[in-house]
Amino acid sequence: MKQSRSKIIIEDYKNNFIYKKNETKLNIQFNRVAFIFFVFFIIYLIYTIHLIHLGSRASKVDKNENIPVAIDKLYRADITDINGNYLAKTVKSIDIGIKPSDVIDKKKLLLSLKIIFPNKDFHKIEKKLNQKKYFYLEKKISEENYEKIMKLGDKSIKPEEKVLRMYPQKNLFSHIIGQIDDDNNGISGLEKSFNEILKKSKKDMELTVDKDVQFLIRKELIKYQEIFKSKGSAAILMNVNNGNILSLVSLPDFNPNERQNITDKNYINRVTKGTYELGSVFKSFTFASALNEDLIKPETEFLDLPKSIRCDKHRIGEYDNKIPSDLTAEQILIRSGNVGSVRIGQKIGSDKHKSFLKKIGVLSQINFDIEEVAPQKNYNFGKCKLATVSFGHGVATTILQLAKGYAIISNGGFDVRPTLIIRNDKKRSRLLNKGVSAQVVTALRKIVNTEEGTAKFANVANYEIGGKTGTADQPKDGTYSEAKINTFASIFPTSNPQFVFIVMLDTPQKAKDYYYKYRHQKGGWKGTLYNTAGWTSVEVAGKVMDKIGPILATKYLEIN
Repeated sequence: MKQSRSKIIIEDYKNNFIYKKNETKLNIQFNRVAFIFFVFFIIYLIYTIHLIHLGSRASKVDKNENIPVAIDKLYRADITDINGNYLAKTVKSIDIGIKPSDVIDKKKLLLSLKIIFPNKDFHKIEKKLNQKKYFYLEKKISEENYEKIMKLGDKSIKPEEKVLRMYPQKNLFSHIIGQIDDDNNGISGLEKSFNEILKKSKKDMELTVDKDVQFLIRKELIKYQEIFKSKGSAAILMNVNNGNILSLVSLPDFNPNERQNITDKNYINRVTKGTYELGSVFKSFTFASALNEDLIKPETEFLDLPKSIRCDKHRIGEYDNKIPSDLTAEQILIRSGNVGSVRIGQKIGSDKHKSFLKKIGVLSQINFDIEEVAPQKNYNFGKCKLATVSFGHGVATTILQLAKGYAIISNGGFDVRPTLIIRNDKKRSRLLNKGVSAQVVTALRKIVNTEEGTAKFANVANYEIGGKTGTADQPKDGTYSEAKINTFASIFPTSNPQFVFIVMLDTPQKAKDYYYKYRHQKGGWKGTLYNTAGWTSVEVAGKVMDKIGPILATKYLEIN
């Protein structure tokens, strides 16, 4: 049966209506999905922008806090010893701050933090959160805890990347390395002298010092400073041929990791900054000066030497009344004769002797690697000044200058520049005539290994040590006090001089109990007890060289 045209039209309309209805339904569903997607996209976009914003602030503190300096501007080159051990090192560190106003769920945050940092006082942390002021939760956070705390995703947690200057050896090299201030500028030592270089260089600064040698010397100085109750002490070990300083110790010292403004004069660098009348160690220079002018030979005789002589209102006498009146020039040095040294000085004359002392650096300013160096006083060498300087009184110098002088009079007479920085200076100028050094070194050896010498306690087996003692009264109020500066200036090995080693003790006391126990194993104490250099600084030097000798022999000793 045929459908009528009207019925077909109706059915077609009906079908089309249903189709249109379904199409409309699908469009509505599609638009809903698109809308939801759009909403999520907007949310995602906002979240992404927020994360980027947070990232840009990751190393910044609250807007009311100071913004840290850029990391690269805080960098300083590392400093190492001659064997690559770090003496100063730049390390990155992360501090964790919390901005209370950004905390969403305080209880949840506190619970999470307690899991990560179980040992912290969370009553204090909660109190700080309530105060709404930016604070540091953890400084120099460990890598493990940093990962844990960042996983919390709390926007109140603010990581701050910083750069720290660390001194792994603590006190050991404090007077050499120095320290920096909060603005990353050096305020003492090499940190100050090479401030700009250390800021710009990406290469380690390698020094001449040896950590193991420094440790042993400092350890012995501390030990004997306690035994002799000295106010302070100092030591320097230097290569006589190239000026490389293997050790420089000054006590008391400090920990540069604990930034401090040191104003106590007792904390000065006693090797470079302290100036002292060093006494009889100057007699070696008087002997060398006269030899260099060809005014004496070691065997030149000085007869009928008086026990004392006068200069203006002052009397110059011998410390030891047993010193003979007839001595050779060499014996005067060995026996440490004051009057004999004056006679040798008078042969030289004021101008020539002053010129000699300046030439070898004892009375001239040294261009050194650190700025803490005492200025050189200019002395007018009159008749009496020549006399006193001849045996080491009435003239002050530094331990550093003394080391340079002894290096020159023992290394063949060549100029040398004391240095803490490895250099390749191979040019050497001769300052003394040939043969002078050998004659001086021979006499210095006899001071240590003969009965007449004043440094017998430094006669360590197998090291061929030579040296000169110096005991000087400290000036006070225009006169001299009973306080002593005791010094021993030594060179070794005397068969082929390579090192100068100087020990200075500031105001040492007599140590009867020590000598009774360790020096005289039998029969108890006999004789007179002294606090002179031969009994104090020589003792220290001998013990030190006995310990550092194997290191020097295996690492640094040059064998011809």
